[in-house]
Amino acid sequence: MEPKTLDQLAQHVGGKVIGDGSITIKSASTLERAGSEDITFLTNRKYTNQLKTTKAGAVVVGSQIESNSALLIADDPYYAFRQIVVLLHGHRQHKKTGISKNAFVADSAEIGKDTDIHNFVTIEENVTIGSGCVLYPGVFIGKDTTIGDGCIIYPNVVVYDKCTIGSRVILQANATIGEDGFGFATHNGCHHKIPHIGSVIIEDDVEIGSNAAIERGTIDDTIIGQGCKIGDQVVIGHGTQLGPHCLLVAQVGIAGSAKLGHHCVAGGQAGIVGHINIGDLVTIAAQGAVINDIPNGSTLMGSPAIDANKAKRAYALIEYLPEMRKSIRKLEKKLAAKEKS
Repeated sequence: MEPKTLDQLAQHVGGKVIGDGSITIKSASTLERAGSEDITFLTNRKYTNQLKTTKAGAVVVGSQIESNSALLIADDPYYAFRQIVVLLHGHRQHKKTGISKNAFVADSAEIGKDTDIHNFVTIEENVTIGSGCVLYPGVFIGKDTTIGDGCIIYPNVVVYDKCTIGSRVILQANATIGEDGFGFATHNGCHHKIPHIGSVIIEDDVEIGSNAAIERGTIDDTIIGQGCKIGDQVVIGHGTQLGPHCLLVAQVGIAGSAKLGHHCVAGGQAGIVGHINIGDLVTIAAQGAVINDIPNGSTLMGSPAIDANKAKRAYALIEYLPEMRKSIRKLEKKLAAKEKS
């Protein structure tokens, strides 16, 4: 990690310095914890007061604001801060191991140049893995699976047979790709398993979190679009299709054959029923339950999920419902007494 001056960081992100650009920045931190050689950022207005107390050497902001620290003004301050963190700290470095003698690699498998396969990895027949990949200990890759270039597959990931994974995909520890979906035909009180003959297609630049499960399609393939980011413990049902650049936060559940457009966002523990169409640029708040088709650009919250503005007004009344109930009962008694008289 090589320290940089604030002027150098501003040049790197295309920003402008207000204050002393010659100060040395060694690391990145939060507004609360930053020291004089740290840089931090402000994007949420509710933390503005912390600018008066932060000991940070510099703060990345979107516009000039009163602060005791030097400012680095950028058009997109959070992205600029990300660029600075990468410059100062870089991404995780992966140990070069080649192909471990303790790994099992089938004779028919094809392994690309500079791909590292750690201890106790299992690669089955007719698997193709591109160049520059890293497979950590305990990974299992099922037969007839294809993996692109530059992928990172962390410990104990399981990829079932006949899956297709693009380039620069990251699979975090214990993720499962291509398992059978939750598909059963109930007959005479018994649940009979339906064979899942579809597959899973994961496009380029996708990241899938720890303990996430991506089910293979019953008939149609499950598709995770380019650039999607999927959090920990997310379950995506059989035959679901995600458009490009969706964000699914931890513990989201999507039932089978749902279709999401591009740049959709689902907050933690949101649930989406199967066989519905969700448009582009849709945002679903945490714990939202989506049960119907949703048009482009909608923002939803609640269970069942409705327009966020309507939901906020409805939830604002909840704390007053007991008092309203009492008032209604009093009115009912008065009306009943008046009718008797």
